[in-house]
Amino acid sequence: MRIGVIGCGAVGSLFAAHTAQLDDVEVWVYDVSAEHVAAINEHGLRLTGVAEIHSRPTATTDPKALPSLDFGIVATKGMFTRSAIEAVADAFADGAVCSVQNGVGNEEVIAEYVPRVIRGTTFPAGRVTAPGVVQFDTAGATWIGPFEPKPASMEEVEQLAALLTLGGMETIPLRDARGAQWTKLIFNAASNALCSLTQMPHGRAASNEQVRWVMDRVIEEGKEVAAALGVEMEKDPAVLLEESIPVALDHKPSMLQDVLARKPTEIDQLNGGICAFGDETGVATPMNRSAWYLVKGLEASWKLEEA
Repeated sequence: MRIGVIGCGAVGSLFAAHTAQLDDVEVWVYDVSAEHVAAINEHGLRLTGVAEIHSRPTATTDPKALPSLDFGIVATKGMFTRSAIEAVADAFADGAVCSVQNGVGNEEVIAEYVPRVIRGTTFPAGRVTAPGVVQFDTAGATWIGPFEPKPASMEEVEQLAALLTLGGMETIPLRDARGAQWTKLIFNAASNALCSLTQMPHGRAASNEQVRWVMDRVIEEGKEVAAALGVEMEKDPAVLLEESIPVALDHKPSMLQDVLARKPTEIDQLNGGICAFGDETGVATPMNRSAWYLVKGLEASWKLEEA
């Protein structure tokens, strides 16, 4: 069995490191960071924090070096989905590809390039602390299911879920994974955007009365959009947000990490995605649109400073 992890940042590294522990699974990693790839090939991939793992996937910056792969796990930032899957598509000519990315809209892009797609969402998080080394900050489950317009079979979904779980990444196969995806989407739209705008860690922002007021309204709008789409939530994102405070009190969400590093964010796939589906279903999303546009404005301010 061959699995390819596309994008070996923090989340991709978690999947790669865990599955590479399995004796009967060959794990390949594709990433554009030559330094990260070189470190993985020379020293292995190391996780610290929630789990201490040292495994040895094969890493490459050359998509043509990838062999034919049975499964793919796409873990890039949403703005890089198209360029990444376009580069590696040949390796999945006979495979099924699963997105574990933030937000919505990634599966639609992946489906343009590969024959069978799996919708997915994941809660484990961390950060790359050095080439080949990832701090594993928070654990959690992953949910996957067939992507309805161009689905992988349920048997493939269950096979991938079993492999990931065996490797230590608890993964739940679902016939309809939209509820899990929208639960995470709405949770992230509230947390990532507001943490990025305030530059506060997750739990600190959610504990602040003024910031939480905005987060709660972002969540309510997202739930209204999901209901209009006929999506049954896996869990109330408001409850999930409250429960996450003690376990992620000082955790900096990935978008806040990007803002602090002045890198492009995934805001288009998060609050922007909610707004797009809100427009489609006729649900007003003023709080999500405000968060979306303010983060885009923040990104634009960096370019002004560079001018």
